[in-house]
Amino acid sequence: MKDDLMHTLILSGFGTNCEKETVYACARAGAAPEAVEVRHINELYGGALCLDDYRFLILIGGFLDGDDLGGARACANRFRYRRLPGGGTFFEQLRAFVQEGRLVLGVCNGFQLLVRLGLLPEADNGDPLQRVTLTTNARGRFENRWVRLRGDPNSPCVFTRGIESIELPVRHGEGRLIGESGALLEGLLERKLAPLRYCLPGGVPTEEYPANPNGSPHGIAALCNSRGTVMGMMPHPEAFNHYTNHPRWTRRSRSSGSGEDGDGLALFRNAYAFLRAQGA
Repeated sequence: MKDDLMHTLILSGFGTNCEKETVYACARAGAAPEAVEVRHINELYGGALCLDDYRFLILIGGFLDGDDLGGARACANRFRYRRLPGGGTFFEQLRAFVQEGRLVLGVCNGFQLLVRLGLLPEADNGDPLQRVTLTTNARGRFENRWVRLRGDPNSPCVFTRGIESIELPVRHGEGRLIGESGALLEGLLERKLAPLRYCLPGGVPTEEYPANPNGSPHGIAALCNSRGTVMGMMPHPEAFNHYTNHPRWTRRSRSSGSGEDGDGLALFRNAYAFLRAQGA
């Protein structure tokens, strides 16, 4: 395998979507085509797939198992409890993958999956217990719109390095972040573990609709772990992989230096820059 340091796994199947857009984003961000694989979740259970072979795992959006029991809940249960042919569970592999400092990006349904597995936010004692959830949008309906996001320059997040403000689309019905306590969410903000927040045009984080499409407290749109190597986010970076993805692309300037890149590519470029640096 060429580009072993950037070997990327995109898990697919049982209602996921945006596989092609994600592959395209990875390629535009610098990954060689042979370094990016889309594999079906069933290959995990058949023993044909092992996380040890990869450096970057992407859990894409969609409606895993029809979102039965809530977004990504059924898949989270299988990851936790279904035994693999070689022994153990995929969740055990995933925890080891994270502990080794490899990269995980969960987008929309993938974010819901990371939350329900207890990987975001991480517990101080390391126990993978779910402490937040992503539940029905405050307005009780599916939201499909573009939003502006403010990056936290002091966050340890690998994916958002150098990002001050970006615009991305959201497509979800269960994106409102709720914690077991208000103090928990405030603590995440204090520790800079909310790397992206919904904001008003001037860059001020907001809970106001429609700038905040789901009503998440403090405008939280993403969470990361303390090492910054695991991030979950509700907006879709892969869906803005080229400037023509934007509904106002004919009116937007390309003079910012990003050329034909859409805003979402910055996250993928940061990921691969990090992985390259690991091999330096």
